[in-house]
Amino acid sequence: MVDRLTGRAALVTGAGSGIGAATARRLAAEGASVLITDVNDVAGERVAGQITEAGGQARFVHLDVTSEPQWQAAVDAALRAFGRLDILVNNAGMGDLAAIEDTSLEDWNATIGVDQTGVFLGMKSAAAALAASGHGSVINISSIFGTSGGFGTSPAYHAAKGAVRTLTKNIALHWAEAGIRVNSVHPGFIDTPLLDQAKGTPVEQAMLDVTPMGRLGTPAEIAAGVAYLASDDASFVTGLELYIDGGYLAR
Repeated sequence: MVDRLTGRAALVTGAGSGIGAATARRLAAEGASVLITDVNDVAGERVAGQITEAGGQARFVHLDVTSEPQWQAAVDAALRAFGRLDILVNNAGMGDLAAIEDTSLEDWNATIGVDQTGVFLGMKSAAAALAASGHGSVINISSIFGTSGGFGTSPAYHAAKGAVRTLTKNIALHWAEAGIRVNSVHPGFIDTPLLDQAKGTPVEQAMLDVTPMGRLGTPAEIAAGVAYLASDDASFVTGLELYIDGGYLAR
């Protein structure tokens, strides 16, 4: 494993499982100290423990990304634990499956709150710490559905991920001379526990059919892209949309 992030500190949201957990492990493997955050305390503590047992440095803090006070507490916790904050990975998210006619306002607001407002609050809360870093890097996890219309369902998810895509570019321009790079990663269909219920069903086959490479991606493949953007290898990269999607958006 390359050693690009020694001396850096990262905060990863939704790091108790899936892409977030893989990202936390990858950043730690490259030398970063990582603050694991999640609403699932058991899962978050488990990932932090796994990183520590492997020789890395990690702590866990509970974080509901829709709460501004909890966001400020998480940033403060990173600064207390590591003395700095260099990398912010806004990964926490939730999905919705209904068509627009069947999407309640409550469901809409819940998805927007986590997937969109949570990213806004993260960048706002971490701004001063990232600026003080000298190596500030924000990676916002969007989606292929932040760019495409997908299957015509999940309107709140598409709207939120599309907003993350544009918000990323907006803040990248705002912080371009402040030493903070801001990029978005757009995963395709990734083999996480969220897709377990689709395994062996026509839904899984539909995802494979629209992915030119003909397979699901892995959380580790997304984490590799995040680690690149977090590192100085990407020192001249900001406002980028990085698609890790097996060719889905190339169609």
